[in-house]
Order: sequence, then structure tokens, then C-alpha cells
Amino acid sequence: MTLLRHIGTKLGWYAAAFAAALALNFFLPRLLPGNPVDTLIGQALRGHASSDTKQRVYETYIAEFGLDQSLWTQFLTYIGKTLQGDFGTSFSRYPADVASMVADALPWTIALQLPAVLLGWLIGNLVGAVAAYRRGGFDKSVYLSSLFLTAAPYYCLAVLLLYGLAVALPLFPTGGGWSFGLRPEWSGPFAVDAVSHWFLPFLSLLLVFIGGQAIGMRSMAVYEVDADYVRFAESFGLADRKIIGYIFRNGMLPQITGLALAIGTLVGGALLTEIVFSYPGIGTLLYEAILNKDYPVIQAVTLLVLIVVLVANFLVDVLYGLIDPRIRAAERGER
Repeated sequence: MTLLRHIGTKLGWYAAAFAAALALNFFLPRLLPGNPVDTLIGQALRGHASSDTKQRVYETYIAEFGLDQSLWTQFLTYIGKTLQGDFGTSFSRYPADVASMVADALPWTIALQLPAVLLGWLIGNLVGAVAAYRRGGFDKSVYLSSLFLTAAPYYCLAVLLLYGLAVALPLFPTGGGWSFGLRPEWSGPFAVDAVSHWFLPFLSLLLVFIGGQAIGMRSMAVYEVDADYVRFAESFGLADRKIIGYIFRNGMLPQITGLALAIGTLVGGALLTEIVFSYPGIGTLLYEAILNKDYPVIQAVTLLVLIVVLVANFLVDVLYGLIDPRIRAAERGER
């Protein structure tokens, strides 16, 4: 019963957070200066039409997108359609369906970020645990290099890799998801070409994530290396690999939180990296939507990010409640 109460309390808080974020998701894009229909008409007609023609096209688009209704009516329509899974029609790519656009871009982002997050988490935590146990010069070199990678913004490292490995040394393509003239399909040649475009953005994300995880694990493991169980294991002559494994497991709990949150934010976490490499993922889609004031696309992408982040945080909270009885005791007012 205590566990159900714990889960119910968390669900209530997250439902309230979702409702507030759903409202912000509608109103914030509309705070952008300018009118999306003006942008659309400017791109479509490019000044080669009379003012009467532009006015008729303007009024048609305004009515088509429902922008002639009051803001409150638009908000209620947005809520109703969103709860039905209908994200509407794109302004900038009319009449493209927003849900289809997101579905096309999402696999590219997942294929880019999920391997970087999982591999970066594993490598970073292992390196951090080894550095804390070994100490000395290895620890200092790991700490300094990890600090640099953590402090370096995603896009800065992306630009450096782009220049070094695609421009100065043309080992990889400079951008895009595939070469010009190819079409996405399930074939060996396309897969090889797609991987060559995927590698540099993947590497930039991987290095930054390794640095952050190594710093975190090292900070946790420093307190573990002087613990009694480590001294006891050393006195029995256990191999360093075995001892490092114990340290890794004991310092892993906060890092699991970092992993869950990283997975939760992977949908929009590499927006700038995707933009640098012109990679056809969610980040690039959102960037183009913001430039074109494409409200439906902005709302769909940010709502997707919101849901994934809330679900990841909720699962972490529930997991902590299961693992750590002190959390449940605090909620009952026992401590």
C-alpha cells in the first residue's frame, strides 16, 4: 500500500507538470515575433504577385490553419487534437502531416544519440572508476581531459571534428544523412553511406558524454576507494579488476539517474550537433520549424521531448522509491 501511495503521489505531481507544460507548449511558440503565414507567403510568392492576390492567399491560409479564431478557441482545439494524437498540418511544408514529419526524423535522432548515450555512459563510468582507484598521473590526465570534454559545448566539438576530419582531412562527409543522389532504403550501399555520415556527429556526442560520466563516477568513486570493503578486498589480494568492479557498482546509483535523464532528453539533446552536421533528425526539424514559425511542428517536437523527459524522471523517482526505503519514510513523515 505504501508503494502504491508513493507511485500515486508521483503520478499526481507529474500529471500537474504535464498539464502546465502542455499549456506552455501552446503559448510559447506564439510569443515568437512575426506571423507564420507572412513567412509562408513570402517564400511561396516571393514578391511576384499583386497585393490583392497576396491578401486572398493570406486570408485563405489564415482560415486553413485556424488562426482567424480567438486564442482561447485555438488552445481548446489544440488540446482536443493533441489528446487524440492529431498534431495538425505543417505551416511551412503544407500540406505535410506533422506526425509523419516527426516519425520520419525521429529514427535518425535515436540512431545517433542512443548509441552515444549508452556507450558513453559505460565507457565514462568505467574510466572514472579506474581513475579514482589508480590515482596518480592516470587520474590527473583522465580528470583534465574529462573536464575539457564536459566544458566543451556539443557544437564546439562538432565544429572541430567537422573541420579536422571532414575538411582538413576529408575522411568523412561534411554533412547530411546520406549522399546526394541516393534515397533512403534498406540496402547495403545506402547503409554504408549513412554510417559514414553518422559517424562524426555520433563521435562528437560520445566524447562529450564520456567526459561528463567520467567526472561524475570519479567524484563518487573517490569516496569509495578508502571504504572498509576496499581495504578488506585488498588485504585478501583480490585483483584490481575485481575491486574496481565493486567500486563501480557502489558508485553507480547516481549515475543511473544520469543515464535515465540522458535517455529522456536524447530526443532534443543534440539539436545543435544535428544543425552543425545538417543531420536529418528531430533537432534539425525543430530548428527549421522555429525559423519558419511553424507552430504545429514546434508543438509536436517539444511535446515529444516533454513526454519523454517526464516519463524518464517518473521512472527514476519510482525506482528510487523501490530501492531506497528512506524516501518512502520521508513521504510518510517518519524522518
